[in-house]
Amino acid sequence: MGKSKRLCGLCFAILYVWMIDPVIATGREVPLLHSQRYHQKPSSGLGVGFSNLFNTIYDTSKYGILQLNNGLGQTPQMGWNSWNFFGCNISEVVIKETADALISTGLADLGYVYVNIDDCWSSVTRNLKGQLVPNPKTFPSGIKALADYVHGKGLKLGIYSDAGLFTCEVRPGSLFHEKDDAQQFASWDVDYLKYDNCFNLDIDPKERYPPMRDALNATGRTIFYSLCEWGVEDPALWARGVGNSWRTTGDINDTWVSMTTIADLNDKWAAYAGPGGWNDPDMLEVGNGGMTHQEYRSHFSIWALMKAPLLIGCDVRNITAETFEIISNKEVIAVNQDPLGVQGRKVYVEGPDNCLQVWAGPLSKHRLAVVLWNRCSEAAIVTAPWEALGLESSTSVSVRDLWQHKTLDRNVVASFDAEVDAHDCHMYIFTPQAVSQTNSLVSFW
Repeated sequence: MGKSKRLCGLCFAILYVWMIDPVIATGREVPLLHSQRYHQKPSSGLGVGFSNLFNTIYDTSKYGILQLNNGLGQTPQMGWNSWNFFGCNISEVVIKETADALISTGLADLGYVYVNIDDCWSSVTRNLKGQLVPNPKTFPSGIKALADYVHGKGLKLGIYSDAGLFTCEVRPGSLFHEKDDAQQFASWDVDYLKYDNCFNLDIDPKERYPPMRDALNATGRTIFYSLCEWGVEDPALWARGVGNSWRTTGDINDTWVSMTTIADLNDKWAAYAGPGGWNDPDMLEVGNGGMTHQEYRSHFSIWALMKAPLLIGCDVRNITAETFEIISNKEVIAVNQDPLGVQGRKVYVEGPDNCLQVWAGPLSKHRLAVVLWNRCSEAAIVTAPWEALGLESSTSVSVRDLWQHKTLDRNVVASFDAEVDAHDCHMYIFTPQAVSQTNSLVSFW
């Protein structure tokens, strides 16, 4: 496309935005409770039991209205990634069997549709044409044939590269090869790119990551762009116009300490996430054996509330009933995939070392998702006061327990508490009674 055509297209886009929404044209920020034109942000305001602190508690002012705009990531991505369980021990057989398992278990029907190959899929050198080459021993049929197989199941295929000279396992990286590699990925019908941060020559990530965005867009194929920058240069501050998600932390490992630390780090950036661009605290460890069932339930609940990508990291071909129970919870998944797209966050703490915690976030239809999380070493009562949730003290709510799958109480006022086992959590949806009883109010969010 010529320069004049590009400029014409840009001018048209700017004029269109200006005409349809003066809020965007003037750059004014709109509080959470007062705008829903873009990405289904809420459209109606205070009242109906919500306090004047609501917009402060659930600040979204940093959310970038003008996102990458490739049409992807309107809700956080869901699927599976090979790294946490398999590391470098991957093959096309593993990928095919995983795709089969996502279908046979019903996980694909719940939204887990991306089948993402991580590091070690490629040969250790490029070919004579300078192209990336799949490892002929582990991927003898090639990536295009694998993509065809995955697509035949109704799923999507993801691949991995690095914004450096080499990947973290010292395969060829894509730095300075962005155009050729993006075109190769597109020719293979890849749907997703995880783009890592190793061997980066100390070049500013704000310079290294946009070229791959541009290269992917230039292919004409819609490819989800997942930045794996580890949070080194605070990508929440700059990546929302670059990728569909961005890692805010270093790698997770399958321990309670790692999981809780990463949750706290990701929480810092809650105001910056939204439809089209999500904070990514790394993949799920649920089912890999390093944590208890209660800790895994907390892991999944908090990731869902934080609108984190839900990328399964265990071997779904041999999934246990306990693990399946956690990752297949439709009500918890619905919180993660709620169209309002506001990241939940830590809103209240008490107890020794602040280990009794309340995390919460707004949902569509004037509801709140609330997690009572006991990070102490013994069972304890965790209390959620209305002020911390942004509710007026007189507001009456119904309480739906998402792990027990039942409504506990329809008339709770001022605060709500429950005894929670050590390292476990309870997850609820609170619905103010004025909302649940008045049909005309349900459409506001």
